[in-house]
Amino acid sequence: MNAIVLTETGGPEVLRVGSAPDPVAGPGEVVVALRAAALNRRDVFLRKGIAPSPLPVIPGSDGAGVVHAVGAGVTGIAEGDEVVVLPSLGWGGGEAAPAPGFRILGGPDDGTYAEMVKVPAENVLPRPSRLSWEESAALPLAGLTAYRALVSRAQVRPGETVLIIGIGGGVATIALHLALQAGCRVIVTSSSGEKLARAREMGAAAGFDYTGGDWVSEVKEASGGGVDVVVDSVGSTWADSIGSVRPGGRVVVFGGTGGGKVELMVRPVTMGQVSLLGTTMGSPRDFAGLLAAVRTGGWAPVIDSVRPLAEAGDAHAREEAGEHFGKLVLTIG
Repeated sequence: MNAIVLTETGGPEVLRVGSAPDPVAGPGEVVVALRAAALNRRDVFLRKGIAPSPLPVIPGSDGAGVVHAVGAGVTGIAEGDEVVVLPSLGWGGGEAAPAPGFRILGGPDDGTYAEMVKVPAENVLPRPSRLSWEESAALPLAGLTAYRALVSRAQVRPGETVLIIGIGGGVATIALHLALQAGCRVIVTSSSGEKLARAREMGAAAGFDYTGGDWVSEVKEASGGGVDVVVDSVGSTWADSIGSVRPGGRVVVFGGTGGGKVELMVRPVTMGQVSLLGTTMGSPRDFAGLLAAVRTGGWAPVIDSVRPLAEAGDAHAREEAGEHFGKLVLTIG
């Protein structure tokens, strides 16, 4: 099959289409013939060696396609089924946290930058019929992360105000959809006036530029004293996120695009009775909940742009530059 096999770390130019063995479904596994895959910041980190993985490896955690082969012992799935691929591998039976050995598709396991991918049977679920192939491929990792953060961890409720730090990426834009669907009022931040305007068009009540002025005070004024929930994937903004919530508010955090270390003052957390909630990815139950939200919500993942697999390097360059709004998608086949 055709695939992008990462054999060395480096710039976008190391992403080249080559040949890889066709995957074979073992017991309890399925092979999916992919129609589309999507990019994530994790793919950039993998390519640059920031997220180490044994090489060679096929990147990619997001995908949608048609079941090509079914392994022994698999029931309820048939060749020809249209599916999306759950990127969490080895989550285990618990909902509170993933089991030891949990990993994400696309390093060290071969991922979706290929014509076919092999995954455990429990990692495929029916594709939402109203979504395009590109929208379906854009959903899994970003949607799962956003759903678990807002619904499973923060447990947002109708009437609450949610602040999303750094609107523009796949997780943030899907989080905006999910928060609105839950009956929440949404405030966003960005360094881009264009992205703030796009977020307002999607339904955000307000947006603030975090590069100028005291945006924390602006958020507190706009929310009547503080938001109920903050969604923060930046890391270096934790102190500001804590400063933005009302007493008893929740800050749900994942990722560290702004850096892996942060310094916090203890008193604002303790005196404000603030809950700091860590999260990552999500369980099969979370994924089923996400797909149900898509079916009933009438929204779709925002697509920034679509390119063929051979232009994955160009897509990586745009992702790394932070120029995108929504998901970057690769078409396959």
